Amino acid sequence: MSPDDVPSPPPEVLFVCVHNAGRSQMAAAWLTHLGGDAVVVRSAGTTPAETINPAVVEVMAEVGIDVLAMGATPKRLEDAMVAASDVVVTMGCGDTCPFYPGTRYEDWVLADPAGQDVAFVRVVRDEIRVRVEQLLDELGISSPA
Repeated sequence: MSPDDVPSPPPEVLFVCVHNAGRSQMAAAWLTHLGGDAVVVRSAGTTPAETINPAVVEVMAEVGIDVLAMGATPKRLEDAMVAASDVVVTMGCGDTCPFYPGTRYEDWVLADPAGQDVAFVRVVRDEIRVRVEQLLDELGISSPA
């Protein structure tokens, strides 16, 4: 086996928002669902909430994704998560997200689903799916889903 035959490790993507209860959880669920084993997915928050936003759980279930069964819980952002990631996608955490040279950063400007009704959260969910599909394409990963 030559060095060219050794598969490269899957890219690691971290989604970060303030409470890690809405946008970052939906993005992580979409990327896990659409990317499968071809990508390592994490999410975290700078000030994590106690629980996932119930409207997020509901709208993701509508598209066949059970975020709670996936083990989704709000987690505190740690520097090690950022350092291990190839791509860090921030969603409204501003300057509180650590920066590491050599890591690809994207800032997705998305409406915050906190306190919003299910209809509003559906729109955010669908926008996140489009962005996740674009990210998969940029990473050269075809979706098995």
